[in-house]
Amino acid sequence: MLAAETPPARAFDLSSLDVFGLFGSKEKPPAVSATTLPYELSFELGDTPDASALTRNLQDASLLYRLRQDPPPDGDSLARRASADIDPMLDALWARGYFNAQVTIAVDGAVVRQAGEPPPGFAAAAERFRNRAPAPVVVTVNPGPLFTLRNVDIVPGAKRDPTAVIADPGKVSGLRPGDPAASASLRAAQAALVDYWRARSRPLAKVVEIRPVVDHAAKIMDVAIVVDPGPVAGFGDFSIGETGDIPEPVIRSFIYLEPGDPYSPKALADTRKSIAQIPAVGAVRMREGTALDARGNLPIFVEVNERPKRLLGFSARYSTIDGPTVRTYWEHRNLFGGAERLRLEGDLFFAPRIDGTKIQRFGDFLPSDLGARFSIGFMKPALGGTRNDLLVDVVATRERVGTNRYGGYTARYVNATAAIRHRFSDVFSIQAGLEAERGQTSDVLGQVDYTMFGVPLSLRYDSTDSLLDPTRGIRVTASVAPYYSYGHSAAPFFQSKAALSGYYSLDEDSRYVLAGRIGLGSVAGADLDEIPATRRFYAGGGGSVRGYAYRSLAPLGPYYQLTGGRSLFEASVEARIKITNTIGIVPFFDAGMAFESQVPNFKEQLQFAAGLGLRYYTPIGPIRVDVAAPLNPRKGDKPVALYISIGQAF
Repeated sequence: MLAAETPPARAFDLSSLDVFGLFGSKEKPPAVSATTLPYELSFELGDTPDASALTRNLQDASLLYRLRQDPPPDGDSLARRASADIDPMLDALWARGYFNAQVTIAVDGAVVRQAGEPPPGFAAAAERFRNRAPAPVVVTVNPGPLFTLRNVDIVPGAKRDPTAVIADPGKVSGLRPGDPAASASLRAAQAALVDYWRARSRPLAKVVEIRPVVDHAAKIMDVAIVVDPGPVAGFGDFSIGETGDIPEPVIRSFIYLEPGDPYSPKALADTRKSIAQIPAVGAVRMREGTALDARGNLPIFVEVNERPKRLLGFSARYSTIDGPTVRTYWEHRNLFGGAERLRLEGDLFFAPRIDGTKIQRFGDFLPSDLGARFSIGFMKPALGGTRNDLLVDVVATRERVGTNRYGGYTARYVNATAAIRHRFSDVFSIQAGLEAERGQTSDVLGQVDYTMFGVPLSLRYDSTDSLLDPTRGIRVTASVAPYYSYGHSAAPFFQSKAALSGYYSLDEDSRYVLAGRIGLGSVAGADLDEIPATRRFYAGGGGSVRGYAYRSLAPLGPYYQLTGGRSLFEASVEARIKITNTIGIVPFFDAGMAFESQVPNFKEQLQFAAGLGLRYYTPIGPIRVDVAAPLNPRKGDKPVALYISIGQAF
């Protein structure tokens, strides 16, 4: 999704990148000059096992390295830079567990060995390169032996609490005897210990002291970490601070924690996520109190930034089977000052021909080859400060769905729905409303002109960690709706739909994620030809069974043309594998079909597809490129299909 809010584009210079050495990884020093003294810096660590990682640590600590493109005016300034680098580089080596390390910095035989006033010969040696060549500055490092941990003790603070016991301190801290005595590991251990107690409702946990003892002769370190877990506490009052033009009751209605509920960092993060669901809200800041209140609970202070009130956006997707779809939308996020959202949205898409004719050249293209959808959506959150939201949607659509070989249907309709949604929590809600629709559909079974009214009821449960790229949790949607129809047929019918998707991360960093989805649907109470084609079930497409055209999997009626079904089954499974932090692959398998019976009949043939996807992970969500192939194609199905969009398939 691209929106008008996105920041201005910036220049992108490939020459500045070092990607596998393809764009000139060897950095050139500044040009020689009569007024400056450029230098070329190199690091020599011999055959140290982790030389590459140590070099990066030394570069991060080095003033010479950071200022290498800013040459000093003379040799004295270069000598001072070198002298100032000795102690920070030693600190960097100590941080990795090399407590006997030695560092020297040399130019043409002149050497700096310690911090302080550099030897005069260093400046003179550097000056000999003025206006001739960059001075060759060499950092030579002898790390010495790697020190390891011997004894690791997690010591309780002065106020001993007999209930504050860690069963396996080594597992929690990550520190084991024999591990490298690296300061980064010690810092991580302190954070892990604090997180451990905070997750157990002790929000004031802290590390009081760390006591390292280094034995240079034995090349080991003993360390004691003194931890004060603090008292067990619950959540206190949530104080709402700055909210911009968003009313405070709206913010408060999206906070589901009550005073006295057990403190939990996850619950606090879920609350932040819940408040961020309000379309008018941008950033959410939640600050914890520094002390417990009189009831022994921790006060929480909440502030939000309001997003820009108006948004103009554009998005696009493409499939080699279904063609392109473009969307533009305009949104107001605080229409009447109560965080109301008004969204106007228009879609333009390719409407595949279903009459046997084909587009051979540009002149064959007709206006009827385009489909369109226009919608108006309005949401009023937190009616009267409650957890009830008002939702009003109006949609006008002209579409043609199917394939050239198997036909399909054409439809024109206007739909209006008004509903109340009640939020029980940040993950669970139910919705009830009234729906009216007037339209016309036409397919091989005939034309249906109808006006119908319904009472849709639905629920939603979503415990996933991301909307566009979930890695954990489940997502459930289910709806039922009785409809009474006027016009071509007065036959009432009852429609029900359900979808369940689950996500399981195989590792802590979610580089390997298993994802699965099942979708079901049923229409009861009317014959197939009495149901508008848009209310029948079809499978196929980028969000269903990939590899087949959109809504092309359904029973065939007269002349082997699609009729749609009264029931539906869909299933997908994916393995989402991150190769790097930004690139991933996704092998997948899809299956599905619509059936003429009121419930799925698995004795009939299902259609299967498999494929491989590529993901490019961005801050707004993964860019999805899927290539899918039908495994049991019907005559006329294409051998492969390509899908491009933003976000995972489900």
